[in-house]
Amino acid sequence: MRSRPPTRPRLPSWTATLTWKAAVFITVMCCALAALLGVLVHVSVTRQTVDSAREKALSRLDNVAGLYEAGQPLPRFSGLDTRGLPESLRALALNGRRGTMVAGFQGRPTMWAAGPADGRVLAVRVDYTLSQATITNLDRSILGSSALAIGATLLVGAFAVTRVTRRLHLTAQVARRISAGDLDARVNDPRTKGPSRPQDEVATVSGALDTMASTLQGKLLSEQRFTADVAHELRTPLTGLTAAAELLPEGRPAEMVRERVRTMRTLTEDLLEISRLDARTETVDLAVHALAPLAEGVVRASNTAMDVTTDLRVVRDASVETDRRRLERVLGNLVANAHKHGRPPVVLTVDGPTVTVRDHGAGYPSYLLEHGPQRFRTESGSGGKGHGLGLTIAVGQSAAIGAELVFGAAPDGGAIARVTLPEYVPPTRLEADHPETDHAEADHTMVPPD
Repeated sequence: MRSRPPTRPRLPSWTATLTWKAAVFITVMCCALAALLGVLVHVSVTRQTVDSAREKALSRLDNVAGLYEAGQPLPRFSGLDTRGLPESLRALALNGRRGTMVAGFQGRPTMWAAGPADGRVLAVRVDYTLSQATITNLDRSILGSSALAIGATLLVGAFAVTRVTRRLHLTAQVARRISAGDLDARVNDPRTKGPSRPQDEVATVSGALDTMASTLQGKLLSEQRFTADVAHELRTPLTGLTAAAELLPEGRPAEMVRERVRTMRTLTEDLLEISRLDARTETVDLAVHALAPLAEGVVRASNTAMDVTTDLRVVRDASVETDRRRLERVLGNLVANAHKHGRPPVVLTVDGPTVTVRDHGAGYPSYLLEHGPQRFRTESGSGGKGHGLGLTIAVGQSAAIGAELVFGAAPDGGAIARVTLPEYVPPTRLEADHPETDHAEADHTMVPPD
């Protein structure tokens, strides 16, 4: 049995943001710079302070040596073989050399200077307390100023980085709105308005995104106008063809002509409907409807028009606020597509505000599940579930009425289309679900005395 490699703990999502990374980088760089400068200043000042104290101690040693040679009494800060003299400095003086050393004397920091004197050690001491206090205060000042500088730099850096990241977030937000279908969304960075204004990288990206959105919007509008114009132009000759087909003598050729004309009329109407959905010019007539009777009407109409059998199952009925005509169009297209490209039984299920249309065919192709319906693309000949404009219209009408349409695959095979509608909750039901509101209002009602 192989042991599983230990999993690395995942960091919080906010640690991946540019603001966090910039703050860490600024903090590390400021700390490194402050430490380097602090060490340089500490070493320089300490060296100067020690050199000054050493020169003072050696100068006193020279004076005391002169007094010793003249046989005069020695000052109280000097002496022969003085107690407290560091042993290393004493050994240096006994070897005939002079030296200095900082050490403690009676609990105070002291600069010692010692030299040889007739086989003995002549030593002087200089109080080093003030110099040591100067170095200590300097170190504290370096730490305090470094912390203050790091904090100020971090605040300024975070402010500057936040301004950049806020603009990046705005650009990403606009990009998501464009991908969701809002082609009028623009960043409108003021730095891109005037050619004389300096532009940074974020402004360049924002300007490129706005340009791309404008170009994409123009192309889509041109395609929408082209589709609408073609559909409108086809209407007139199709009307004449329909009238001419009705005048043909009865027979198989006439029936074939009428069938092709009906197909052309349906295709033309679908193109017009798609162009209106793309232009978002249609108004939605919302009203409250019981979902089960509406679904029953769709099943009945589909069975009659297509001469098929669709099973209806009602798990739980619900009232929904929707556009009846558009919802019937969505469900009718889903049922027709299931019969055309799937295999029976086709089942339409109502479960609360959710309607599911399922067949038992080969299921939707992978590209449809990944990218959604694509116009005029079918794969029914390859064993998959194809589609033309019906599913595209169903997606557009679902978005218009605020419903969520999801395509999926059944666990035991077959295609599933699930439409979820906004459920209507009557006000009386809301009050019954939250009776504490009425009680609270009753408690605060003031009754005047009799």
